[in-house]
Amino acid sequence: MRELVYTGFMSLDGVVDSPGGGPGETHRSGGWVFKDLEFVPEAWSIKGEELAETSALLFGRRSYESFSGTWPQSQDHADYKDLPKYVLSSTLSEDALVDGWGPTTILRSAEDVAALKQTDGGAIFIHGSAEVARRLADADLIDRYHLLVFPVLLGAGRSIFSDTDRDKRMLRLRDSEAYKNGILKLVYEVG
Repeated sequence: MRELVYTGFMSLDGVVDSPGGGPGETHRSGGWVFKDLEFVPEAWSIKGEELAETSALLFGRRSYESFSGTWPQSQDHADYKDLPKYVLSSTLSEDALVDGWGPTTILRSAEDVAALKQTDGGAIFIHGSAEVARRLADADLIDRYHLLVFPVLLGAGRSIFSDTDRDKRMLRLRDSEAYKNGILKLVYEVG
């Protein structure tokens, strides 16, 4: 069974949206990842570790539309270009898929994601896509969280964690590190 891993930048109060700013921001603090903190290269080493493990990417429609406009031409994301991509969306059409950014498949339901996890292959990483992460976590499909937690309280924005009344889920800390600029790396396994 393939692992489904959510990776993201998160504020201390749980906000994951608009970390880099740009179109589609949902709150006034968009771009918060790159503001007001000293750059510490080792805090970003998790991204290289993730890339070595990534066999495919999963996005929601809005994140796919945002990332597909920049990642295919980005040297920083060149290693992701040819990886298979999956988009969980009930509204995205086949003609909206971007050419030249690896094979892309539209999934229409959490059941489709569950079936994908049963196929052969390595880990599937979710970037961005807060609503998709909540939906898939509520369906018990997320296996791991890779979080870079920033020392900021935003007070508004989307979270990857649902407020649905459900049974408690325990997470197991797999890896952690604190960096001198206040960022925390937290890697948790679910269940």
